[in-house]
Amino acid sequence: MARTADVVVVGGGANGTSTAFHLATLGMKNVVLLERRQIAAGATGKSGSLVRMHYTNDVESRLALESLKVFQDFADVVGGDCGWSPVGFVQLVKHQYREALHRNVARQQTLGIDTRVIDDRELRDLLPGVVIDDVGGAAYERSSGFADPNATAFGFAAAARRLGVSVETGVRVTRVLVEHGRVAGVETDRERIMAPTVVLVPGAWANPLLQPLGLALPLAPFRIQISIFRWPPGWTHRHPVVIDAVHHSWMRPEGPNATLIGVELGRSGADPDTYDEGVDPQFVQDARTTLAARLPAFADATMRGGWAGMIMMSDDGRPIIDQFPSIPGLYGMVGDSGTSFKTSPAIGRCLAEWIVHGTPKLVDLTPFRSTRFAEGKPWVDDDHYGRERLTISR
Repeated sequence: MARTADVVVVGGGANGTSTAFHLATLGMKNVVLLERRQIAAGATGKSGSLVRMHYTNDVESRLALESLKVFQDFADVVGGDCGWSPVGFVQLVKHQYREALHRNVARQQTLGIDTRVIDDRELRDLLPGVVIDDVGGAAYERSSGFADPNATAFGFAAAARRLGVSVETGVRVTRVLVEHGRVAGVETDRERIMAPTVVLVPGAWANPLLQPLGLALPLAPFRIQISIFRWPPGWTHRHPVVIDAVHHSWMRPEGPNATLIGVELGRSGADPDTYDEGVDPQFVQDARTTLAARLPAFADATMRGGWAGMIMMSDDGRPIIDQFPSIPGLYGMVGDSGTSFKTSPAIGRCLAEWIVHGTPKLVDLTPFRSTRFAEGKPWVDDDHYGRERLTISR
């Protein structure tokens, strides 16, 4: 006889574990979370783990703001330590996007976000030695920073277990079961689990589960790399997190004396089951060059490590968060596009509210709907910072 559950969550990253945790906090009693490897084994464990509110639209900023509250009070809200580091955040844009930056900051301030436009003097104070000739504007969030992505997912999973969720690792979901036009459960490499509600949060492994259901969404896996550089001699400043929309890169401190940098976007077409988790020599060279273009002191910085991870990009670079209309009972957070660690506390809560109460109460998720591509309405923000290519830190 097949097992039964009220909800099956597929995927043990930050969003999957957050969803399971929030389902339990809302009173769901028989929740099963299935992860093909270990908790945070996918994109979460390889995340740069930035936590910032600066987006070019209100809905993502609201998700980030609600999530920031959880990161700041993780021990009391969830339990454990998420590695929260409030080092601050700086957004840099080109000259032609200066006014767009000002408009975005004004909207964010209306939402209650602690952000402001800063001048060249303050930017130099935050980033000593910074080159700013090509920077048209900068915004600063004093309360933002980064967290430990593994610790965050571990914390959500542990809290979910304490509330009665069955968190099972090393279990590969092979198929979503549909009966009489609605979801009926999942099939794994071990057994069937029957459930009236299934939540798919499988990261780069989404397509093999979606496509057999006729859900042909515009999703592509990308291999994303990160490199770490030791601070050069004399550098002692633990700088804030920076998203550099001029150089299509981002960076943050790593430990007490190193900087972690990502240069976008990555390489599509990699297989999430066989990709190389190491960093490529050419990427190390590109990352050092990019870092030194903004902070010349790092031109000869020692490379201290790096890794690669897999994300799933959507065609418009935004996540798809939906109850798929063609299959009642099937929910998903897919096509994360490399930007949803920071919003995972709020996304998990919204999905749980949707399942338990019939609608997300915290934030309206309509802009993330799966049907926007078929409608010919991919997500485009008016006050963007460039459309040269998709970026994971847009």
